[in-house]
Amino acid sequence: MHDLVIRNGNVIDGTGAPARQVDVAIDGDRIVAVGKAVGRGTREIDARGLLVTPGFVDFHTHYDGQVSWDSFLTPSSLHGCTTVVMGNCGVGFAPAAPDRHDWLIALMEGVEDIPGAALTEGITWGWESFPEYLDVIDSLPHVIDFGTQIPHGALRAYVMGERANDQDATAADIQAMYRIVKEALEVGALGFSTSRTLLHKSIDGIPVPGTFAARDELFGIGKALRDTKRGVYGLAIEHLQVPKEMGWMEELAADTNRPVIFNFTQTDFKPKLYTKLLGMLDEARAKGVPLYGQCAGRAIGIMMNFAITAHPFARHPSFMALEGKTYDEKLAVLRDPEFKRRLMDEKPVFENPFEALIAKGWGKMFVTDPEMDYEPTPDKSIKAIAKATGRRPQELAYEAMMADDGKGFLYFPLFNYANGNLDCLHTMHSHPQTRMGLSDGGAHCGAVCDGGMPTFMLTHWTRDRARGERLPLEYVIQRQTSQSAHTYGLYDRGVLAPGYKADVNIIDYDRLTLERPEVVYDLPGGGRRLLQKARGYEYTVCSGTVIREKDAFTGDLPGRLVRGAQAKPAAQKAVA
Repeated sequence: MHDLVIRNGNVIDGTGAPARQVDVAIDGDRIVAVGKAVGRGTREIDARGLLVTPGFVDFHTHYDGQVSWDSFLTPSSLHGCTTVVMGNCGVGFAPAAPDRHDWLIALMEGVEDIPGAALTEGITWGWESFPEYLDVIDSLPHVIDFGTQIPHGALRAYVMGERANDQDATAADIQAMYRIVKEALEVGALGFSTSRTLLHKSIDGIPVPGTFAARDELFGIGKALRDTKRGVYGLAIEHLQVPKEMGWMEELAADTNRPVIFNFTQTDFKPKLYTKLLGMLDEARAKGVPLYGQCAGRAIGIMMNFAITAHPFARHPSFMALEGKTYDEKLAVLRDPEFKRRLMDEKPVFENPFEALIAKGWGKMFVTDPEMDYEPTPDKSIKAIAKATGRRPQELAYEAMMADDGKGFLYFPLFNYANGNLDCLHTMHSHPQTRMGLSDGGAHCGAVCDGGMPTFMLTHWTRDRARGERLPLEYVIQRQTSQSAHTYGLYDRGVLAPGYKADVNIIDYDRLTLERPEVVYDLPGGGRRLLQKARGYEYTVCSGTVIREKDAFTGDLPGRLVRGAQAKPAAQKAVA
């Protein structure tokens, strides 16, 4: 008698193989049989008409602080994820000298837009070294598995102190960083991450430590991965500088013989650049170099609403004067026609060109609807509607955000939408040297709401896309199960076969839906964040335990810290 048997499901096993209608048997935290005659189960789930897949693996999240207070690691666990990896973009909270806690919080708040007050109140601390951090978070109950990387920002601050922001590392500094990273990898870090983009700054506007790190530092840290034969080297690169960085990144991947993964996006400034980068990845692949581009599932888009960070009126003096008021108090003012008139006529005060680009980019600003169209046509932009109706775009934007009692949103696709469609992403995702990522689960609480990307991959790319080619369902499942897991050395999961970890999604594929984003106040201290839920996950199983049923948590918390690479199960005979 098995612990759990999933019967009659449309099984897509994560390998890219075609779907087949078979049963899946689970004992403890392992799959023990997949086939037509697997035996009975103490509990049985009838999955007839439903899609059965491995649990999703998201390796680009930012739960570094949230993991210490939130057992449920939302939003990722709402979207079929059973394993997440944090510590990305060079920011995190270990190692952490006792007098650097506030500094690390300011860094995370600036780079990832996680409210500093929530981090201050929510993080439990209790560690200084990276091994101590792992021990603390390992001791806490969680609903899904999680792993982490050691971030360059925290590492540099720990080793270099006040010199971390603006000085080159000395030979002694580099040796100290090497030792700490080597130790982190030996005790379970899944990799090392750094950032070299000027978009990543602390709340005080200071570029993250490591932004300008010299070659000897970057390669000196890389030696820790080479010597341990462990871990992934992750980089957030300045978008337009990627071609100039490709040479040394390829050399780093060859020197360490470890996966090197960089952020890979299309920009409006050089919309055809991504095709050149794909050619450069082809060249690296031909040499057998493990260099990969990490691409998002959709446009990296900014959500705009009067309750959150970015919107067309955020830098208008009258709106800035509302700072400190509750949202209900702001709404009362926003409903005043005289206030609206004044706001329309004011000249905004921008601190940088990027703010102006976002606030006045009417041609890339779209009114959202309940169906959340993430590939809108140009005629649906604020600019196009204003031209067609003879109205001011400011008025249309204001009304859109005031809709639904002030809960309306505008959507601004910042990256991957230079051509007014997602064709570039179809090309990127079809390339063998790219990987699915950049969901930023847990981060960008006041502007970006992409943690639901795993669900979007299924709904949009395999089922709903109407403006271009779709992607095969089996491929998309493989993309965010075995391919993601194995990139990080987690060979024990991502496949539905005997011996593999019993992480499973049972999905009503026809009903699967992304809900409209909402602003919630559920962070510590009532902190604000954007949240997007989904409907259609009938069951999610982690380590053989049902953690979600009918889109609701069961309360069971089987998730554990993943310490380092996990071996592929020994070959076992599957049931026919």
